[in-house]
Amino acid sequence: MVTLLSPRPDLWTLDPGVLHLNHGSYGAVPRRTQELMAALRTETEANPMAWFRSVADQLTTSRLELASYLRTDPAGFALVPNASAGVTVALATLPIPSGSRIVLTNHAYGAVRYAAERFAKAKGAKVVVVDVPLEADDETVVSLIAPRLDQASVLIVDQISSATAMVFPIGDLVALCREHDVAIVVDGAHAPALIDAPAADGADFWTGNFHKWPASPRATAGLVVAEKWRTETLPLIVSWSEYDERLPERFDMQGTYDYVPWIAAPESLRVLDELDWPVRRTQLSNLIDEGARIIAKALATGVAEVTRPAATMRLVELPSSVDLTAAEAFKVRVSRELKAEITMTGFDGRGFIRLSAHAYNSLEDYKSLAERLPALL
Repeated sequence: MVTLLSPRPDLWTLDPGVLHLNHGSYGAVPRRTQELMAALRTETEANPMAWFRSVADQLTTSRLELASYLRTDPAGFALVPNASAGVTVALATLPIPSGSRIVLTNHAYGAVRYAAERFAKAKGAKVVVVDVPLEADDETVVSLIAPRLDQASVLIVDQISSATAMVFPIGDLVALCREHDVAIVVDGAHAPALIDAPAADGADFWTGNFHKWPASPRATAGLVVAEKWRTETLPLIVSWSEYDERLPERFDMQGTYDYVPWIAAPESLRVLDELDWPVRRTQLSNLIDEGARIIAKALATGVAEVTRPAATMRLVELPSSVDLTAAEAFKVRVSRELKAEITMTGFDGRGFIRLSAHAYNSLEDYKSLAERLPALL
C-alpha cells in the first residue's frame, strides 16, 4: 500500500498568504537551492577571478548530473537559458530550403511560433499550422500532421503543450518524420520531471526547462542534439568556446554570465528525491484532478477533456461571459483581491484557467479558490 504523502510547503519560501496555483509558468525554487545559490554568489564576489577559474569544472559536474537525470547521452547535452533558446538554436542549425515548410500545431508556444516565423521569413520558407483538437488521441494527432509534411523541412512539436497541458505522441511523430525525411524539433519545456527520459525518442533536437517541474533555478534548460547535428550546432552567443569540438563545452562558457543557476540546478533534483517524486507525481495528478473538478463545479463549467493530459496540469473552462482579451487584467485582479496566482489560456475560442499542482499544494488550495473566484467573474 502506497503511503499518502503530505504537502511540503516548508521546503519552499513561498508566501503562505497566497494561493500558488501556477507553478507551470515560472516554477518556484526550493529553500535549499536558494541557499546554495546565495553561497555561490557570496563566493563569486569574494574573489571573482578565482570564481571564474572554477566555473568550467563546476559546470561540467552540474551538466553531467542534469544529463543523467534526463537519461540522455551527455556528449549531446548542452545547457541553454530556456526552451525557447533551444528551439532557436535548432532552427539556426537545420537546413531550411527556400519554399519549404516549417510545420507546427495550434498548441505551439507563442515564442516558438515567433521563432518559426523569423526563420521562415529569413529563409524564404512558409509556416504551416496544423489544427489539433484538445480531444485528439495519439492516432488522430499523427494522422492530422502526416499530410502536412509534404515539402516540409522541419516539424516543431510540443511534448507537453504549455497552453493546453496536452501530451503529444513524440515517439510516433519521430518515426513519422523519419519516413518523410523531415527534421523534428521537440519543445519539451514542461517535460523534465513529468516524463521519464523525455529525450529518449530520437528527435533531431529536444529542449526542456529545469526551472518548471524540477524546480531548479530559472534560466536553466537543456538542449539534446542528435549525433548527426552536433558538429554544426552552435550557441547563440559567439564566445571563447566557439572552436571547441565538443558540443556541451561550446555552450558552457558564454562570457561573463551568471552561471550560478546552472551550477545550483542539481540541488533541486535532490529535493525531488527527498520528496519521493515518482510516487508524489502520481498523487499530484490525483490532486489536480480533484482540485480542477471542485473549481469547475464552482464556476458551473467543466474540466477540459484532454485525451492525454499532463501529470500536474489541468484546464478548467471559464464561463463564456469572461473576456479573454482582458485576461492579463483579470489575473492581476485575482492576485490582488483573492491573493491567488493563476494563469489563463485560450484555445479554439474557449477560455480556461490552467491549474498546476506541485509538492507544496494541498486540496485546500483549490477549495479556497473555488469559494472565492465566482464572485470576481
